[in-house]
Amino acid sequence: MSKNYSQPPNHQPGKKAGAEPSPTGASAGEAIRAEKDITDMDSVASALAADLDQLRSELDDAKDRALRSAAELENYRKRANRQIEEERRYANVELIRELLPIWDNMGRVVEAAGQSDKIDALLEGFQMVRQQLESVFERYNCFKIDALHQPFDPHLHEAISQMPSADHPAGTVLYVTQAGFRVEDRVVRPSQVVVSAGPEEGSPSEEVAGEAGSNRQE
Repeated sequence: MSKNYSQPPNHQPGKKAGAEPSPTGASAGEAIRAEKDITDMDSVASALAADLDQLRSELDDAKDRALRSAAELENYRKRANRQIEEERRYANVELIRELLPIWDNMGRVVEAAGQSDKIDALLEGFQMVRQQLESVFERYNCFKIDALHQPFDPHLHEAISQMPSADHPAGTVLYVTQAGFRVEDRVVRPSQVVVSAGPEEGSPSEEVAGEAGSNRQE
């Protein structure tokens, strides 16, 4: 007697009953991409960390260079100040060296005057010393101000008095009581002078000048 085996209602040939479906291809690709993204992020983080370390190193080097530059600048400033102070303290050494022989000659003149009664020789010696001193002044661009019989200049002369003069017009330097000196165009000391006030009132020179002016008007 043969048996009749019946097939399940939804049975399909080639498939086993009760088998689970396998994962799709899309899910596997997403997993691979996610793993690759994690790897890329790790690489970027490592690169950023390396760049940060390099920037920190460069910043430290820049700070070190700045500190060294500041120290060098401070040392230069101190050296410059010392040099300026030294030059200021010894600025007149050359001038003093030039004046020492004159000081020696003045001593010789005084010594000779004590051993002689000749006033002319003493005067001649002091005149020579004075000329020598003026030569030293000129080597240092220091010149005597020309004032005698020159028009009064308040930038060069200092008037200590006025007096009438029939020979020189008003405002003319009659006498120099103390010579003035200048270095280049800067006045070191103005000349002290006596200035003409012009002819006295009623003096013959003034009457002649008045008559000449009247004749010209006629």
